[in-house]
Amino acid sequence: MLPAHGYPELKKHPHLKGNFGTAWQNQQKEFDGIPGAFLFTTNCLMPPKASYADRVFTTAVVGYPGLKHIPDGENGVKDFTPVIEKALELGGYPEDMTFTGINGGSELTTGFARNTVLSAADKVVEAVKSGAIRHFFLVGGCDGAKPGRNYYTDFVRNSPEDTIILTLACGKYRFNDLDLGTIGGLPRIMDMGQCNDAYSAIQVALALAKAFDCDVNELPLTLVLSWYEQKAVCILLTLLSLGIKNIYLGPSLPAFLSSNVLKVLVDKFGIKPITTPEQDLKAILG
Repeated sequence: MLPAHGYPELKKHPHLKGNFGTAWQNQQKEFDGIPGAFLFTTNCLMPPKASYADRVFTTAVVGYPGLKHIPDGENGVKDFTPVIEKALELGGYPEDMTFTGINGGSELTTGFARNTVLSAADKVVEAVKSGAIRHFFLVGGCDGAKPGRNYYTDFVRNSPEDTIILTLACGKYRFNDLDLGTIGGLPRIMDMGQCNDAYSAIQVALALAKAFDCDVNELPLTLVLSWYEQKAVCILLTLLSLGIKNIYLGPSLPAFLSSNVLKVLVDKFGIKPITTPEQDLKAILG
């Protein structure tokens, strides 16, 4: 829900507010016992536990055996009546709840897709030229339960005050509740959306390169990506096909990278496995 709050059609409804839950790997724990209905419109769906399977619905490309699927109706209009009826049946919590933990009670700003960022392009360009912004980091990608992903939290927390953090995908839940302040009225953390919005980040990079009359790889921009298999493979191959270089990747490298393939990517594209936040920040910023 968090990226969806940037969509104009959703913002028309003031009662649709808030975001429950964090990254995909936590859903079996976070959904357990929740008196509400869940609708999956995109991945990532984990096998639902019996304690909440009756309230999980799927639509579009998502599906799972035993779950109710909402198909396309006439003229592509979907009938969400089963989801609404289940939500009314469950009734929600009898009283207001205060959640603690990751992002518990935090207020976050989202919706920094390409149109929003580029609408402030003049401020961004001026801030770079004046020295107020030294560097941009795109820190994002897939999250996961494997140890080592606290690297991304520490990387963002230790980033200098004159740097901007662009983020997307569920990797952002590692740090999007950090209060990093602002630069020239711009928040230092800009949430660009879901992993499916990688195209938006690419368009921002291309627009900035045009504004500075340089190549994308000459921008003060570094991609620091958290890796997980599946569609992340497509996103990485897209970045490489566009000639994006010097990507930092971790906490583990893709399974399809044999030693020979890795050597090619290192030699041709400068792919770098992450080390420590302090060491990588020093290497990037000199």
